Amino acid sequence: MTQTSENVTWLTQEAYNQLKAELEYLSGPARTEIAAKIAAAREEGDLRENGGYHAAKEEQGKQELRVRQLTQLLENAKVGEAPAADGAVAPGMVVTIAFDGDEDDTLTFLLASREYASSDIETYSPQSPLGTGVNGKKVGEDAEYELPNGKKAAVKILKAEPYQG
Repeated sequence: MTQTSENVTWLTQEAYNQLKAELEYLSGPARTEIAAKIAAAREEGDLRENGGYHAAKEEQGKQELRVRQLTQLLENAKVGEAPAADGAVAPGMVVTIAFDGDEDDTLTFLLASREYASSDIETYSPQSPLGTGVNGKKVGEDAEYELPNGKKAAVKILKAEPYQG
C-alpha cells in the first residue's frame, strides 16, 4: 500500500528510538503500575466515592490513548537522516521567515511533526497552511499561504537550518 506524504511522519533514528522506548514503557511497566493502582483503590471499598480509583482509571485512559497515538505514529513513520543544510526548507528544519518582507516582523519555528513540539521552539506541522507554503522553498525565496479567513499571506524565507534539539 502506497502512502501519501500527508500520512507519513519523518523521524530521525534518534527520535524514532525515543518514541519506541516510550511506547514499550507505556505498553509494559506503566500498564502494570496503573493496574496495581486500580486494584489497590478498588480494595478500598465503594467505587462511587473513591477518588483514587477514578483518578487511576482516568490516568489509565490517557495512557492507553498515548499508546494508540504512538502505535499509529510509528506505523506511519519513515526513518531517515536529518535534512541537509542546503538552504531548502524541509521537515526537521528550523525556519525563520519575515512577514510581508519586513525583516523586523519575523517568526522562527521548527517545521516538524507535533511529536517534536517542545517549549523551546514553536512547532508547525508540514501539513499546516504555513508549513505547506514554506516547505521546499529556499532561503531568499518568497512563499505564500492561506490564512484562516481565506486571505493569502506572503512571507520571505530568511533562514533554514537543521534542528539540533
